Amino acid sequence: MIYVRQTFRVNPDQFERCTQFFHEYTLPNHLGHGARLVGRYTTMSHDEITTIWEYDSYDHYQSLKEKMQQSELFKNSEKRREQLGPLYKEVREEFIEATGDYHFPKQIVSVSAYITNEAGEVLLVQNEHRSDTFEMPGGRMEMGETLEGAVRREVFEETGVNAAITGVTGVYQNVTRGIVCVVFKGEYLSGELRTQPGETKAVTFEDLNKINLDEFVTKEHFKIRITDARSHEGVALESYYVRPYEVVHRMES
Repeated sequence: MIYVRQTFRVNPDQFERCTQFFHEYTLPNHLGHGARLVGRYTTMSHDEITTIWEYDSYDHYQSLKEKMQQSELFKNSEKRREQLGPLYKEVREEFIEATGDYHFPKQIVSVSAYITNEAGEVLLVQNEHRSDTFEMPGGRMEMGETLEGAVRREVFEETGVNAAITGVTGVYQNVTRGIVCVVFKGEYLSGELRTQPGETKAVTFEDLNKINLDEFVTKEHFKIRITDARSHEGVALESYYVRPYEVVHRMES
């Protein structure tokens, strides 16, 4: 593992603006391409911000950096920076190493939902940081949320849709990144379709079937989740690696 420490000297009155920019552009772009955030810190006077990222290797860092700079989210962030003007007095970036292994095992829990309308069409989103595919709306749980509450919140935030959640269609474990995703099934109740700035660039209901699924969904693990949800004959449990996608274990109920 290698770590990149970024240090930003800022005017204290610009601190909130810098933090908002980080949450809207920098963080989703990094996480969406596979970087891991160790932490983001500031001095008590809010005149300096330090961010530390974790990468598998220097080559991993270089590869992700190139992909991030080619992304639509990065282009949007550059336009936003031009509008905001200078955010930082000084920026430093340096590579640092850990002096030991102090990590404690932990998993991230995420949720997504297979939502259909009265016509049987499926709710799909195209994310800013993963614009080469459509997928079901979803995201990470927050502290204190129930699973159902988290998926209803994520669906509404990303699409503007209020949905009735009717069941669980699968549980999927990304062993590579330590993420467990619970997929739900639900029905459209109300709301007008809209995107979420910084998150979704397109939201649509589509009449998905075996023939046209590949046209909308390019990621294999997303295809499997949608196929499982369509059949909904029970709850599937799957563990897998990514880069490349490889199933470790799959259990059918």
